[in-house]
Amino acid sequence: MPAERPILFLLPPDFLDPEEDEGPFVCPHCMAVEGLLSVYPRLRRELDIRYVPFKRPRTAIIEVIGEEHQSCPVLVLPLGQAPDVGSQQATRGRLFFVGEHAIAEALAEAFGTGRMH
Repeated sequence: MPAERPILFLLPPDFLDPEEDEGPFVCPHCMAVEGLLSVYPRLRRELDIRYVPFKRPRTAIIEVIGEEHQSCPVLVLPLGQAPDVGSQQATRGRLFFVGEHAIAEALAEAFGTGRMH
């Protein structure tokens, strides 16, 4: 059985917000992570990338780290994986990282990618 990969939850580009008339929209935080994926295309093979709808509840995220943690972008590590990164949060025995800077830090530690400056 293959090892579990870290899960990266992102909002898709061109999402609609039912409370806003204008659109489509992009999440600037998710776009920063998309930029990392473009610069380091091997990450697309190393990560389990899941696009979730803008509208909450974001069931796919809730199933993994709970209802109180639905922000995007979020990187969730496999059970038992614990890199030495100071910006992690934990729930249900999993470490996770919220926001482009925390995610970039975790990816640099786990996969040797460049760090944000």
